[in-house]
Amino acid sequence: MKIGAIIAFFLLFTIIIALPPLVLQYSGNGNLLNTGFWTIFFFISVLTLLVLMLMMIVYQKNAEYFAQAFLGGTTIKILGCLIFILVFLANNKVNKLIFGADFFYIYLLNTGFEIYVLLRNLRHKNLR
Repeated sequence: MKIGAIIAFFLLFTIIIALPPLVLQYSGNGNLLNTGFWTIFFFISVLTLLVLMLMMIVYQKNAEYFAQAFLGGTTIKILGCLIFILVFLANNKVNKLIFGADFFYIYLLNTGFEIYVLLRNLRHKNLR
């Protein structure tokens, strides 16, 4: 998969996962979203995009290290998210249950997209 295709898929994916929160916000159920939901959403999305770009650069330079780049990128992503969450929670008063649901909605779907890219690239590697 080329970097341009990954960016296009990622933008489409980001729009798709942004639709349910937008519907909640504009249908009067905004109480199910934290006040900083969009801050968390964009932080995790940008971090995921950076990790994907790093993985693809490693894949293009040396495909043998792609799995290690994926694991390293995922570790960097989770550590970055944890630090961001600690700072966010220290500065904002939030409902913990709603915050947890919002965070895991964003984080797990983005991680799922990373795994999809990993499997797609490994499948192409095996077909050669």
